[in-house]
Amino acid sequence: MSEPASHFQRFRIDVAYDGRRFDGWQSQPEGNTIQDHLQASATKICPGVATVQGSGRTDSGVSAAGQVAHFDVPGDWRMGPVEWQKALNANLPAAIRILNCEAVPADFHARFSAEGKCYVYRIETGDVLPPLLAGLAWHRRGFDPDGRLEEVARLFEGTHDFRSFSANRNDGKDESRDTIRVISSVTVDREEADSIKIGFCGNGFLYKMVRFLVGSAVYCIEGKFPPPEIIALLQGADRDRKAPFCAPADGLSLERVLYPPEFFPKP
Repeated sequence: MSEPASHFQRFRIDVAYDGRRFDGWQSQPEGNTIQDHLQASATKICPGVATVQGSGRTDSGVSAAGQVAHFDVPGDWRMGPVEWQKALNANLPAAIRILNCEAVPADFHARFSAEGKCYVYRIETGDVLPPLLAGLAWHRRGFDPDGRLEEVARLFEGTHDFRSFSANRNDGKDESRDTIRVISSVTVDREEADSIKIGFCGNGFLYKMVRFLVGSAVYCIEGKFPPPEIIALLQGADRDRKAPFCAPADGLSLERVLYPPEFFPKP
């Protein structure tokens, strides 16, 4: 049972991390996940912090520029947001950083208050992958969408059944889960000659969903997965069939988590 609101102060943190050396977000016995490191840092500062709750999971190897989490501190613990940000960063690995910390209402919840998320997936198409991008981009040498990527991307926009574009977590809940999601926008950025960035914003994403969408788009452009088959899967024509390819974790980053304006009104 949670404590009465007057007995704790809730803080929101905006977290960025390079996911290459970590085992994803969700806590694991080995202790090398983002949540594990945040929890260890917070508990070292204040033993009364029971849980650091994130907006959702990211997989092993996936990075984030705008993950959001919250934690509760006993009401008599006298540290403000600035002190918490500095103290957490001082105790975290260099590849995990708290970009912002602020006090929030007791009814704010990093996961359940979220209205949507935005992801970016990066593909590098040159002959040589720049070494500083190793593990941060999918190296698809010679891939040339020739303007067709935007057309394929539009197929994913709107309300669809994305069951075929997701993986099972093997937790026994997959058969009964709701797989309807709304993708509000898919954008394609080709500002750099050999670099493609595909952005996805929606009200929620299933396990490995963005990676299946990217893999499907690439296969479509390469002639291995025609648009009518993509449309059929989006319409739930065959709920037992999976999209043919899941892009690697390399290149995927959680960019933003969206919340109702009443929690964070614009100045």
